[in-house]
Amino acid sequence: MNYCKLQLTFRLLLATLMVLPAALGGSPFMHSRQSPLTRTVSSNVTTQSPVLANPYLAPGGTEALGSKQVTDFSNSQGKNVFDAIYQWKVIDFLYPSLKARNDAIRTKQFIPENNLPLGVDRYRDRIFITTPRWNPGVPATLSYLPLPVQDPSLPLIPYPDWSFHTSPQNPDCSRLVSVYRIYVDECERLWVLDAGVIDTLTNLQQICPPKILAFNLQTDELLFSYTLPADQVKQDSLHTNIVVDIRDAQCEDAFAYVADVWRYGITVFSLREMKSWRTTNYLYNPNPFASDYNYKELNFQWSDGVFGMSLSPVHRDGDRMLFYHPMSSYTEFQVPTSVLQNETIWQNFGLAKAFQPVGSRGKAGQSSTSGVADNNVQFYTLVQQSGVGCWDLAKPYNRNNLGVVEKDLDKLTFPNDLKIDREPKQSIWVISNKLPVFLYSRLDYTEVNFRVLNADVEEAIQKTVCDPRVPPGLAFGKEPECDF
Repeated sequence: MNYCKLQLTFRLLLATLMVLPAALGGSPFMHSRQSPLTRTVSSNVTTQSPVLANPYLAPGGTEALGSKQVTDFSNSQGKNVFDAIYQWKVIDFLYPSLKARNDAIRTKQFIPENNLPLGVDRYRDRIFITTPRWNPGVPATLSYLPLPVQDPSLPLIPYPDWSFHTSPQNPDCSRLVSVYRIYVDECERLWVLDAGVIDTLTNLQQICPPKILAFNLQTDELLFSYTLPADQVKQDSLHTNIVVDIRDAQCEDAFAYVADVWRYGITVFSLREMKSWRTTNYLYNPNPFASDYNYKELNFQWSDGVFGMSLSPVHRDGDRMLFYHPMSSYTEFQVPTSVLQNETIWQNFGLAKAFQPVGSRGKAGQSSTSGVADNNVQFYTLVQQSGVGCWDLAKPYNRNNLGVVEKDLDKLTFPNDLKIDREPKQSIWVISNKLPVFLYSRLDYTEVNFRVLNADVEEAIQKTVCDPRVPPGLAFGKEPECDF
């Protein structure tokens, strides 16, 4: 039996003995099961940082990789490149008048402490922010703020305006209900993923079916709204992320990929055909060894599946890869988008072997979202490490080729969303929001809790292995790399 199998067998046996009487846990929002929560205690137990070797080789094969020694990127703190553009102790909204705001607070339509910013993206002189309706008292679920910054704690301005946000008590499903994430495409459109669920933390209700909307960012007019068919939405589905695939500026041929984090699927939407289909694969599932999280003094368990998604450059054959990872996983995976876009495949059983692992970020390498810049460098959040990592797509995906842009337990504390903008000089945009404290404890509203940060893409990779000008390193240590 090889080293990895021996280690895995031992850990599975140990895990079975420890958790057999109890369930593993679950996503913190799922009303059908409870998520265990304990306070972290000090421990002298250490575990090996797991890594999965990657068949994705740079030009020249293994001979081009050099002989650089293995390094543990998780110990690096990176550079101080992220600037807090906006920050808040508590979220506020720009109401038409002070009276309107006071009335909303009095009637509990607006409960400031129940609002948490989650998704982010940038278009020219505006930054867009989502506030899902996890709790009662969230008056608007999609907003924007101006760039450059006028006031770093400016109240959120509902987008496109107040009238487009429905009341949860009397829902209009043609309006916005609960937006988790958004995506600005190259055709100057804002794609909006509306999960249609409210009170996710207290009394989850699917008051409207999930839908995809797109707005013209030059006019702020709604271009279309598409509701996911009922047979593509499972019990307890939660659609939390969206990326949009466009080739050769063919704006009407766009495909959107939508992640269902709770029921482990990716829904593919064709704009030209105005139809969608659901894809499934076992590599969308969470890794049970990566389902245990520690954030400051909190310990909790999430069994969240496929979540982060980003697109490779288009290959010479016209295809491109969708890179993806479950939230509760250390591993990056890939699948050709031609497989996802072929509806006929998914009318049968799909092509299971078209989905492949790329490599592992190692222990505590859970990531929420990611994005690929024009220089072919992928940036990704490191939620447990309060940081942002990077990977040059031309290098093997192993720990010696995974760089750290920055880690900061205060500034980048629990980075929850990441986007790369489309400006000529690209920037990385990140929201950090202390989500575990919001879920399981109580935020201190006398200190800054939420931040929108940005960093220049080129500055972020300087003096890191992610710089395409830096040769790749070979990450082979004394023992094989294992992903658990």
